[in-house]
Amino acid sequence: MTEPAHPSPQPDAPRTAERRAPETRLVSGVYGLVLASALAAALDSPDEQTSPGSDALWVLLTALAAAAAHGYAHVLSHRMSGEPGGTRAGLRAMFAQWPLVAAAAPTIVLLLFAVPDWWTEASAVEVALVLNTLILAGWGMWTARRAGRTWPASLRAGAADMLIGLVIIGANAVIK
Repeated sequence: MTEPAHPSPQPDAPRTAERRAPETRLVSGVYGLVLASALAAALDSPDEQTSPGSDALWVLLTALAAAAAHGYAHVLSHRMSGEPGGTRAGLRAMFAQWPLVAAAAPTIVLLLFAVPDWWTEASAVEVALVLNTLILAGWGMWTARRAGRTWPASLRAGAADMLIGLVIIGANAVIK
């Protein structure tokens, strides 16, 4: 009888925990990018007076509200399961969503550049949509490479992830 290479699961436990933390941050980052893109596109209406500062504030508040909603959902799940410490776990879950808010930052900054009339709000939104789409593609490619995929497979993964941004860009063009 041969013995297993790792007699106990303990050597792999830290590695699994390390993998989950970046995965959670990446998921939150993708949500933040998609949320910021969709909201910026929706707030930029050609029939209304431009208000890039207000739009930037709405993107920030929406990202913060999404992070808070995630934490509150954890509080509710702890409450339903009867586990103690639901509020503390909810606050930890909410603060763990910082990548969602951070991913919205490029869109917020680009909208703020339109406040002093350095460019139009429409230009800021267009640049934000393209930048966010490129970031999605980059993350898709990067994660595929980290998973050990070949360059062609990684490029395909990046292109597939980029489709999310392209759908938002397309919807923005069609709806307006």
